[in-house]
Amino acid sequence: MRPPILRALAARAVALFAAFGLLGTPTLAAAEASTVRISYGYGILYLPLMVMDREHLLEKHAKAAGLSDVKVEWKTFDGGNVINDAMLSGALDIAGIGVPGFLTLWAKAKDNPQVEVRGLTGMSSSSMYLMTRNPNVKKLADFTDKDRIAVPGIKTSLPAVLLHMAAAKEFGDANYAKLDPITVALPHPEALAVMLGGKGEIDSHMASPPFSYIEAESPNLHRVFNSVDLLGNITLDMTFASRRFVDANPKLANAFVEAMKEACAMIGADKRKAATIYNDVRKSKQPIEETLKILEDPNSKFSAVPEGTMHYAEFMARIGTIKAKPTSWKDYFFVPITSSPGS
Repeated sequence: MRPPILRALAARAVALFAAFGLLGTPTLAAAEASTVRISYGYGILYLPLMVMDREHLLEKHAKAAGLSDVKVEWKTFDGGNVINDAMLSGALDIAGIGVPGFLTLWAKAKDNPQVEVRGLTGMSSSSMYLMTRNPNVKKLADFTDKDRIAVPGIKTSLPAVLLHMAAAKEFGDANYAKLDPITVALPHPEALAVMLGGKGEIDSHMASPPFSYIEAESPNLHRVFNSVDLLGNITLDMTFASRRFVDANPKLANAFVEAMKEACAMIGADKRKAATIYNDVRKSKQPIEETLKILEDPNSKFSAVPEGTMHYAEFMARIGTIKAKPTSWKDYFFVPITSSPGS
């Protein structure tokens, strides 16, 4: 039998070779990760992850699965490009993201086992508003090259793609990117400050809740369109991970799915507590009653089961922003969520 130090060195060598893809079929069973890095963004669409964070739900379900002492590192990233870059660089294991941003990376990484990604769960749906302070803008056709529309990420973020879908509906698929020249990348909190401040070249914002609700209360701003009117109440934000992470950590991945289910159920059962968690995580000065009003809106829904995600995939494949067209939502989600009646 090898001395303990030699066994430790051998195990480290196996781990290093595996990390750089230099091993074929593994011959040794590896322990699952003891630390998992997860990100969420700024808005209330990420609330289930915030609840999971504050209530330690992943740790709870990991322990129930026999994984003791799992440490969770929570990070904040916003915008599809930023999140995807963090995932590809190895800075994240699981991320919350808008569906279009995920589909962009899924299509690029499809069939490449080194970087392939799939969805773990759905997460949230709500209404997003295109807000403006330009009194002359009542519809998309009214925007000119003097306007600027803030989105958290150009082209691939959820707000950017919703803007594409709205433009395609109004101007035709060939002109889906008609408004791209006047979009500006800016995180939601900064965009909110600019919109309420009333100064600067940015006069419009494709806003997610709670920022959309706050802006809608301003007498100097008005809404151009509501995403629910455009698409119905479909999943806006979801979670995803790399195949490499899920294959190496099947129990931890399943524990995450169960934690997401519990987080969504907790929001539904106690919206006031959920509102308090949101305000606490975001250090928001918004009154709890205002946050609660958003959660009580019938358009605000939280579920681990994805709904309507193929609307994005079909649109993005049709206009060519993704090259791989899935035949079903199950093509880009991992089990066990694919056993659910999603779409």
